[in-house]
Amino acid sequence: MSANHSLNEKVILIAGGAKNLGGVIARDFASQGAGAIAVHYHSAATEAEATATVNAVKALGAKAVAIQADMTSAAGVQALFEHALTHFGRIDIAVNTVGQVLKKPIADVTEAEYDTMFAVNSKSAFFFLQEAGKHLADNGKICTLATSLLGAFTPFYSTYAGAKAAVEHFTRAASKEFGVRGISVTAVAPGPMDTPFFYGQESAEAVAYHKTAAALSPFSKTGLTDIEDIVPLIRFLVTEGWWITGQTILANGGYTTK
Repeated sequence: MSANHSLNEKVILIAGGAKNLGGVIARDFASQGAGAIAVHYHSAATEAEATATVNAVKALGAKAVAIQADMTSAAGVQALFEHALTHFGRIDIAVNTVGQVLKKPIADVTEAEYDTMFAVNSKSAFFFLQEAGKHLADNGKICTLATSLLGAFTPFYSTYAGAKAAVEHFTRAASKEFGVRGISVTAVAPGPMDTPFFYGQESAEAVAYHKTAAALSPFSKTGLTDIEDIVPLIRFLVTEGWWITGQTILANGGYTTK
C-alpha cells in the first residue's frame, strides 16, 4: 500500500523540542515543508527557548505551538499528546529527544538518582511510545533518542546507559505491534554531542578523551558528534527511510559499535 512519506504538510510532535537537538530538528523539519510542529518543553526553565523555537518554526512557514509537560508521568505524556491533537487535529510523526545523563560510580548512586534516571530516560520513552501508538495517523513515524554508550564497555554511566538500553527493546516491540498500521519505529543513538547536555557531566580530561575517541573525530568540527550530522539521519528515518523499523542506529563517527 503506497503512502506519502515526505514531510510535506505533516504534523510533528517533538518531545524536548525547545533547544539543542530537538530545537534544531524543529527548525529543519519546518524548512523541509512540515505543516505543523508541536514543541514540547519540560518546565519554566526552558519556556523561553521553546517560544523562540516556535517563532523560528513559524517564520519558516509552518504552524507551531509550545506545550509544557512533565514526561516522567504517564499522565504528563497523555496530556502532551492530547494537547497536540486538540491543537492540530492529528499527529503524523513523533520524535522523542528527552534524556538526562548521570556520570557516577555505581557505589555512589542514590536511590533518588536511580529513580530519576529511569523516569527521564526509560519511563518517559515507554509512555511516549504508548501514546504515539494510540494516536499517530496510519503510516506514521516514531523516533526516539538513545545513546551510543549502548555499544560501550565503560564505567560510570550505568544508570544513564542502563535506562536508555530499555529504549532499544521498547523500539523493537513497538515496531512489531504498530507495524500493522504502517507505523515505523526507530531509535537513534548518537555519540557524545557538542551541547551543554554533554559538558555538564564531564571533566576537562574526559572531554579531551571523548573528542579523540571516534574514528572520524579529526573530521568533526569539535571532535564530538555534531547535532547537524544527526538531524539528517532522523529526517531520513521519519520520511523515505520508513522501511527501516525496529532498529537502533548508532550514529557516532566510529565512537562505539555493536
